[in-house]
Amino acid sequence: MMDWALTITLAAIAVLAFQAEVAKPYRIPSPSMEPTLHCAKPVGGCLSRVADRVIANRLVYRFHEPRRGDIVVFKASDRVEAACSASGTFIKRIVGLPGEKLSMRNGFVLINGVSHVEPYLRPGYRGRESGDWARVASESYFVLGDNRTISCDSRRWGVVRRDDIIGRAEVTYWPPNRIGEP
Repeated sequence: MMDWALTITLAAIAVLAFQAEVAKPYRIPSPSMEPTLHCAKPVGGCLSRVADRVIANRLVYRFHEPRRGDIVVFKASDRVEAACSASGTFIKRIVGLPGEKLSMRNGFVLINGVSHVEPYLRPGYRGRESGDWARVASESYFVLGDNRTISCDSRRWGVVRRDDIIGRAEVTYWPPNRIGEP
């Protein structure tokens, strides 16, 4: 009996340590990343009955800086909470890196005045927005949802600080028919 209790206790400690330091699961709560990552109906704009769940790799950015195109999970700052009327963790795609100047013309992103190709973005989700944003500060990233028509992202509240990034979304693990890279 004591062996079982010790085994279960050690297993629970190992799982908690793994989640705290290596990888943590997250559920997709909103349609801002549709159709790349699905949220669940009845939320408006969601394409699925079951929300995707992803594993965020918490170690990857100890070895290199976040890269353009990475889908990241991050803690919402007060600015994010105020602009989006939501709190907790968000998931978005990195589009702008430190030192870059971002703008958008009719839904197309320009980085330092040069058109940026986004093969992951479907035309119906691009939107038609135009705008210019401040140069991305050091240790910060400009993030956008893949569903630009409804995403509350850096266009509304500014950049994500490096310290607020929890990790990179590595794999979708639920539902079973969506297992794979996000």
